Amino acid sequence: MARVPFRLPDIGEGIAEAEIVTWHVKVGDMVEEDQPVADMMTDKATVEMAAPVTGRVIELAGAVGDQIPIGSTLVVFETEAEGAETTASPVGDGPEAADATPPAGAAVASAVSTPTPVRAEPVEAPPFSSSSAVEKAEQPFDKLRANGEGGQARKVLASPAVRQRAKELNVDLADVHPASGERVKHSDLDAFLKYSGGTKAALAPSRAPSTGDDGIEEIKVTGLRRRIAENMAEAKRRIPHFAYVEELDVTAIEALRQAMNAGRGERPKLTMLPFLIRAITRAAADFPMVNARYDDEANVVSRYGAVHLGMATQTDAGLSVPVIRDAQGFDVWGLAAEIVRLADATRRGKARREELSGSTITLTSLGALGGIVSTPVINRPEVAIVGVNRMVERPVVIEGRIEVRKMMNLSSSFDHRVVDGMDAAKFIQAIKRLIEVPALLFAD
Repeated sequence: MARVPFRLPDIGEGIAEAEIVTWHVKVGDMVEEDQPVADMMTDKATVEMAAPVTGRVIELAGAVGDQIPIGSTLVVFETEAEGAETTASPVGDGPEAADATPPAGAAVASAVSTPTPVRAEPVEAPPFSSSSAVEKAEQPFDKLRANGEGGQARKVLASPAVRQRAKELNVDLADVHPASGERVKHSDLDAFLKYSGGTKAALAPSRAPSTGDDGIEEIKVTGLRRRIAENMAEAKRRIPHFAYVEELDVTAIEALRQAMNAGRGERPKLTMLPFLIRAITRAAADFPMVNARYDDEANVVSRYGAVHLGMATQTDAGLSVPVIRDAQGFDVWGLAAEIVRLADATRRGKARREELSGSTITLTSLGALGGIVSTPVINRPEVAIVGVNRMVERPVVIEGRIEVRKMMNLSSSFDHRVVDGMDAAKFIQAIKRLIEVPALLFAD
C-alpha cells in the first residue's frame, strides 16, 4: 500500500491560500481517479479539486470554512501501489486551473484575511495514535508546551477552527497528538475524546450550529458569504464614500425601449440596463477619474480607457459581480445579450474566473425592488458605483403644465479620495442628459 498526499495546487496568480467550501468525500471513502473531492474558493472563484489517483481517503486537511495554504496537503490517499510515499498535484498554474468551473464569485475585490474561528462538522476519525508529531509548521502558531522530554517544548499546529473547537471542548491541544500528517485536525480531536476515558474534555460536548428552544439558529459564515462580509467591511473601512442621488425622467427612453422590443425578433429583450450601461460608457470618456481603480497601498490611481463594467448579480450563494469587458464596444442589443449570458453563467456557477474580476466601475440594480434611494458600497479597488432605483409614474410640472411622467432615481457612491464632489455630480448629470435625450446615446 502507498500513501499519496494530494497538495493544493496553484489555482490563480497571486493566490496564497484557498477556503474549503465543500467536501465531496470523507475519511474512509473509496474514490476513483478524477472524482471530485472538494470545492476550494479563492478571492475570485471556486475551483473543483479532483482526485489524482484511485484509492481510499485516509486524511482530510480540515473542515468547511478552513483556509488551506497553496502547496499544503489537502487530501491523503491510500492506494494499492507498492513503494514509497509519493505526492500528487495534478492541477498547476496552466490552462487547467484557468478553465476550472467556478460558481458565483465574489462581488468585490480581493481582501484575504484570517478566517473567523468556527466549529466545523467532524469527520470520521482514524485510529488514535499516541505518537507525537513535531514537524515544521506551514504557518506560525505561538502556543508552546513542555512535552516532558527534558523540558523541551514543541509547537502545537492546528487551524483556527480546530483551536476554537478545542477551546469549546476544554481540551489542551498539547495533549492531543496527530495520528498522521502535519497538524492536529478534527479527526485527532474526535479520537482523543473517544479514547480519553471520560476526562473533563470528554464531558464537555462541542457546540454545534442548531435551533434550540429559544428559536436561535446559528449559521456558520463560509464561502462566498464570508468573502462578501470581509470585502464589504474592508471597503467601508478604507473608502470615504461620497453619495450622490439624481432624478431622471425616463419617459422618452421607455417609449424607445418598448418600440425596439416590439421589433426585436430573435434578439434578447431590452431592459433599462443596456441603455444605462451605454450612457455610463459614454459619460466615462469625459470623466476618466470615475473609471479607475485605486491602489491605496501604493498610492497609485489607474485610469482606464476601456470600460470594464461590473454588473452586480444576485445568486443563491450571495452577491457576485461578473464583468462586461470593453462595454463601450457593444451596442444596446449586444449589451442585452451579454447581460443575459453573464448573469445566467454566474447564477449557474459557470462563469470563468476572468469574468468575475477586473471591473473598473460597477452598476447595481434591484429592479422593481429598487426603492427610492440607496447608498451602494463601492466595489473596491474601484472608485465609483452607480445604483438604479425603482421607476415610478408621478405628476411632474413641465413648463407650467402638470404631466404624468416616468421617473427614476440614480443613486451613486464615489471614493472621495479620488473623485471630487463636483466631478461626481457632473458625471451623473452627463448620464442624466443621455438618458433623457436618448438620441444622444446613438449619435457619433
